[in-house]
Amino acid sequence: MLMLTQCKPSNPDTVVSFTLALTAEERHRSRHRFEMEDGTVVFVRLPRGTVLRDGDILQDENYCDLIRIVAKSEPVLTVFARTPHLLLRAAYHLGNRHLPVEITPEYLRLSPDPVLRIMLEQMGLEVKAENLPFHPETGAYGHQSHE
Repeated sequence: MLMLTQCKPSNPDTVVSFTLALTAEERHRSRHRFEMEDGTVVFVRLPRGTVLRDGDILQDENYCDLIRIVAKSEPVLTVFARTPHLLLRAAYHLGNRHLPVEITPEYLRLSPDPVLRIMLEQMGLEVKAENLPFHPETGAYGHQSHE
């Protein structure tokens, strides 16, 4: 079993031993056991509050193996609006529910929820069910450590 104890920033030129595909929720787990597709077991043991991002590099405690984190595709709802103001209104209402939301100038993305889908459609937004990597905001008080 690999014990992954260090997180380094993304570097596409880094040669890695493995890749580990994780959902958005899994990337928020700073201490967890994961099994890779080939059956290899890895244990992530990072400082509490560490949120992994797509492309981050994890190193094992013996400095032998490097693992690249990949954002795994998962079911999501992608929300589009006719106007920036309507998209901002949707972000406000979703924020009031304290949900993980990916925010961009073009769309919002969230985990599937039939009640929220109806609410957003009633507000005049287009909601599309997709299977894509999900990159929600980490929150104003979250911290990211990549030293």
